[in-house]
Amino acid sequence: MKAVTHIKSRTVVLATKDIDTDQIIPARFLTTTSRDGLGQSAFYDLRYHKDGSEKTEFPLNETTARGCEILVAGNNFGCGSSREHAPWALLDYGLKAIISTEIADIFRNNSLKNGLVPIVVSKDIHRWLIDNPGAALEIDVANATLTMPDGKTIEFAIDGFAKYCLVEGIDQLGFLQQHLEQIANFEETRAWKP
Repeated sequence: MKAVTHIKSRTVVLATKDIDTDQIIPARFLTTTSRDGLGQSAFYDLRYHKDGSEKTEFPLNETTARGCEILVAGNNFGCGSSREHAPWALLDYGLKAIISTEIADIFRNNSLKNGLVPIVVSKDIHRWLIDNPGAALEIDVANATLTMPDGKTIEFAIDGFAKYCLVEGIDQLGFLQQHLEQIANFEETRAWKP
């Protein structure tokens, strides 16, 4: 996992509420264990017609959305079944952060474990972001702040361990591997041994 410390990008807005994980990455694309190429299938049924051509009216297909790394999503984003493929697909597409008023717990946890930053903001901030697609934002993960185009800084909640892993560019296994010597010493010195 790459370290995620700062994200500076314009936003793309998908204001639809209750986007579930099957809409983020339809089940028929879950046959792979590789993250590579999943971005092409992100929001597949929303992005493409049955013949595979792009739906021009879908926000992520608009020319202005190209290169945007921050998705401003409608309320209750990532609801539905648990699937790591959902944050994998969004990351492979090129997104680095999701902003909403509510992000489903399982999706939020899967995102944090895979390097995608989920940010919950107030309804007022969210409304402004929805109404101003393409807004230039800056996210400071280490300080858990979101800086708006006018310079206003907003703090957001993020689990301390997840923040540490994001900033260090490690996952949970990587964290444990950093402590192999201490784990081995504990195993050698504990009173009871199998």
